[in-house]
Amino acid sequence: MDKQEIQKVEQFLRRTFSNHSIRVVARPRKKDSAEVYIGEEFIGVLFVDDEDGDKSYSFQMAILDTDLDDEE
Repeated sequence: MDKQEIQKVEQFLRRTFSNHSIRVVARPRKKDSAEVYIGEEFIGVLFVDDEDGDKSYSFQMAILDTDLDDEE
């Protein structure tokens, strides 16, 4: 993902979730994905799929059971 693409997706996520703390950051050795943060907290990976000329993005976020224990 190039800088312009990352900025567009970041703006979309910020608008969609009404959260200006969301950051999309390029991965050093991967061109097909980027990391997503809220503030300094890593929350997931954004993958780009560009097959057949139809570009789409997939956001993958893992929620650990230990993360859920913190909410109780």
